[in-house]
Amino acid sequence: MSFSPNPPAVKAYLLELQSRIVQALESLDGKAFLRDEWERPGGGGGITRLVEEGNVIERGGVNFSHVTGPALPPSASAHRPELAGRPWEAMGVSLVLHPRNPHAPTVHMNVRFFSTSTADGTPVCWFGGGMDLTPYYGYAEDATHFHRVCRDALAPFGDELHPRYKKWCDEYFYLKHRREARGIGGIFFDDYNAAGFEQSFAMVRSVGDGFLDAYLPVLARRKDTPYGERERDFQAYRRGRYVEFNLIFDRGTLFGLQSGAGRTEAIMMSMPPIVKWRYEWQPEDGTLEAALYTDFLPPRDWLTT
Repeated sequence: MSFSPNPPAVKAYLLELQSRIVQALESLDGKAFLRDEWERPGGGGGITRLVEEGNVIERGGVNFSHVTGPALPPSASAHRPELAGRPWEAMGVSLVLHPRNPHAPTVHMNVRFFSTSTADGTPVCWFGGGMDLTPYYGYAEDATHFHRVCRDALAPFGDELHPRYKKWCDEYFYLKHRREARGIGGIFFDDYNAAGFEQSFAMVRSVGDGFLDAYLPVLARRKDTPYGERERDFQAYRRGRYVEFNLIFDRGTLFGLQSGAGRTEAIMMSMPPIVKWRYEWQPEDGTLEAALYTDFLPPRDWLTT
């Protein structure tokens, strides 16, 4: 099976995807996203699109990056030791949105392309990506909708993909030190190239194109739900879990920081603006806060239950 990569086509798609997502979010929020184009010493650069103190999105970013490097860092080569120290090229769109309303979930989406070679010069390329939802107050309607769009994005490329990538997402976005999930999952995949470049690229485009369908209806439904200090306080507490995962486990964050592949400000745009930690805090039984832990965070099949 041929895997002849076409990086210019991937880059053109990613830039268009970033623009399309930002335009849709600006329309919903009513506040323009900042645009910051940057260059990386040593190769490449990117475009950061960021909003802070928006009407709906308290803090969020939609980033494009295209960077290169002379030697693959440990975070990227741990599972492919034969590629350690090899020159590399990476590009992708990554976004994290933290809405102000605690009833509206945080969301993450990423689609990316990576290219390197073995010591004898054989090209090695793959795609990765996915999207996942992190609610603070659970709504079964939202969870079902989000997972349905994820399934539908993968369906044209094989019925086996959604169960595999949902399970991968559930396992990946898990805080081992807390023994709990970060959110309610979605889909996650990496090192994807088994279908050849064109088929693999088409699958990644389907995932990227599905993001707005997956998230915007949820955000529109929840952005005006009444809330008070209790809900904001719990939101800030649960956001702490998001910070812990990104700084301890997230491969993209670790790659960016270890390789110097991206600007720190752009990498850290995933962090929420207001966060709290407490010592051994537990929600009261029977509350909506407790329901998040019992009814939403444990992995489940949202499409059949």
